Amino acid sequence: MNKVNIFDDIEGVEFPAGRRTRMVIGENGAIPGEKFCQGYVVVYPDGRVPAHEHETVESYTILRGSGEMTVDGETTPVREGDCVFIPSGKSHALHNTGSVDMHMMYVYAPSMVVDHWAKEQSGELK
Repeated sequence: MNKVNIFDDIEGVEFPAGRRTRMVIGENGAIPGEKFCQGYVVVYPDGRVPAHEHETVESYTILRGSGEMTVDGETTPVREGDCVFIPSGKSHALHNTGSVDMHMMYVYAPSMVVDHWAKEQSGELK
C-alpha cells in the first residue's frame, strides 16, 4: 500500500502567484503514478493559478474556499464542492477571491510533467 499524508509528508512548492502545490501522485509525486497525476493546492487570498494550457485533460475540485475559475475565456464563480473539467488544450486559471485560503485538488491525465510550473517560477506566467 502506498499512503502519504498531504500535509505531513509532502512539503510542496511555493509559487510566486500565491499558492503552495503538493504533488501527491504522478511522475514527480510522493507516490509514483503512470496513468494520471493528482495534487493538492492551497491558494492564498488573492492568489492564483495563472492562465495556462496543456495537452492533458484536467479537473479542479474546490474543497474549501471560493474564487473564480476561467476556462477557454469563460469565467464563473467556484466554491466548496464544485468540480470543473478542463478539456485538452484549453486555457484555464483559478483565482482565490475570498478572504481565506482556498483548498483545491487537481487531477490530470495522462501522467506527465506539465511545463507551466517552470514558466511560472521563472516569471513568464503571472
